[in-house]
Amino acid sequence: MGAARVLYAAVLIVVGLVVQVSVLARLGLPGAVPDLLLLVVVGMAMTYGPTAGCAIGFAAGLCADLAPPADHAAGRYAFVLCVAGYIAGLFATRNRQSVITPILVVVLLAALTTALYAGVGALVGDTAARDVGLSSLLITSVIYDALLAPFVVPLVMAGARRTDPQPLLPL
Repeated sequence: MGAARVLYAAVLIVVGLVVQVSVLARLGLPGAVPDLLLLVVVGMAMTYGPTAGCAIGFAAGLCADLAPPADHAAGRYAFVLCVAGYIAGLFATRNRQSVITPILVVVLLAALTTALYAGVGALVGDTAARDVGLSSLLITSVIYDALLAPFVVPLVMAGARRTDPQPLLPL
């Protein structure tokens, strides 16, 4: 990845993490918290492709794992966002895509990341998702992320295209 791409990704990860921890987590919404980092990873991955999406997802997840209110094993969210970045990157294309495609990818990945995070948590002995109710977490995370996606993902993708005019490697 080029220096401009790395700097853009780093700025978005830091800003996304700060907003998620300081604003979105304190809204008191029922169920899950809107996942701004997932939206940033999806936007970057759909612009730069699966390899960059995987790396950006890992970096974003690791930052979230190490952020102060984290109460889970380090690396857990990094793994989840790494997988999400790879899957979102599979939808990357040089051609203009429909406006609905990123939203559908976010809906798919919101459900997948919530289930995967709970599954990895169950493997390491964390029962918080089971105690709260996985079905309500799935529904609320999909709703919140789908509502934020039209505002965040296109901005991230437009900035990524402006930062790197040839975002995808030649096929």
